[in-house]
Amino acid sequence: MPPSSLLLPCLATRGLMVTRGLMATKGLMATRGLMASRGLLVEARGFHLGPSCCGWKDEELKKRQTDLMKRGLPTRRRIEGVGQVVVVASGKGGVGKSTTAVNLALALASTKGKPKVGLLDADIFGPSLPTMMGISEQPLLDSRDKMLPVESLGLACMSMGLLVDPKAAVVWRGPMVMGALDKLVHGTAWEGTDILVVDTPPGTGDIHLSLAQTVHLAGAVIVSTPQKVALADARKGVDMFRKMEVPILGLVENMSGFLCPSCGTVTRVFGEGGVEELAVEEGVEVLGGLPLDPQLMAASDSGRPLLLSHPGSPVAAELRRIAANLLATLHSTPSPTSNPVSW
Repeated sequence: MPPSSLLLPCLATRGLMVTRGLMATKGLMATRGLMASRGLLVEARGFHLGPSCCGWKDEELKKRQTDLMKRGLPTRRRIEGVGQVVVVASGKGGVGKSTTAVNLALALASTKGKPKVGLLDADIFGPSLPTMMGISEQPLLDSRDKMLPVESLGLACMSMGLLVDPKAAVVWRGPMVMGALDKLVHGTAWEGTDILVVDTPPGTGDIHLSLAQTVHLAGAVIVSTPQKVALADARKGVDMFRKMEVPILGLVENMSGFLCPSCGTVTRVFGEGGVEELAVEEGVEVLGGLPLDPQLMAASDSGRPLLLSHPGSPVAAELRRIAANLLATLHSTPSPTSNPVSW
């Protein structure tokens, strides 16, 4: 950019040079005393008119931005009857987040303490829980007009897919989506649920923000493939939850490699080591890694997830290990916004 000394003549020749005297004569010169008298004085610190030694990441500015973000936020509240709420997110779509969430919920329910697990499909526009859990019936209402979760395979399930025509697109604007989410979360009788696993849509949008701002969350599990484009969005997911003060419980590497059904050899289709590098950068734990297994896809489409249809498979064993690691994390680092773990 040209030095200011070279810009001044140019501005003057185009009639754009406004002198201090001209501004004063036209009443546009705001002095410090006038600003102070009208209550408009803003301290210079925290405002940057150009590059500085600290740049825009000045600690004072960051603190003020954080304070502004916290103003006017809705009050977080617990989901009635629920102990711990764990959200499963991905940032990038198509990385197997829903498949991971469903099988993780089943694995949690089969752990030593046998906790009562609920599964909430928070993807309003693209619910997949009915297909994966093999359910289609609409939920009933109790005496309080709360929806009763549909029981399937030992889990208490709720999804927008149970409330609308499965062939019809949900074409709603933000307020209606938020209303539907509130109904699924707080308008469902979740009483007696130890862990509620929430399968969220891809990205870092309204659903995630609403959950983080209005619900006491134990933390988030981030699912990603080893591919660079997926990791970039997973990193944004980690950043978003941290900005909302939601603990990151760990990362799950999905599609870590193709598991050959004939010889059992694993081929690293999407690369290797990316999730581990992200975990080191962000200071979080890798809960485990799941290979790209044809049985996993087939089981999800059949309505009987792999953990139940192929309980002796290597993938099922890894899912149980991920669930055990997640439980250990919940026990060792309980969230201040969640109920204590008692099972």
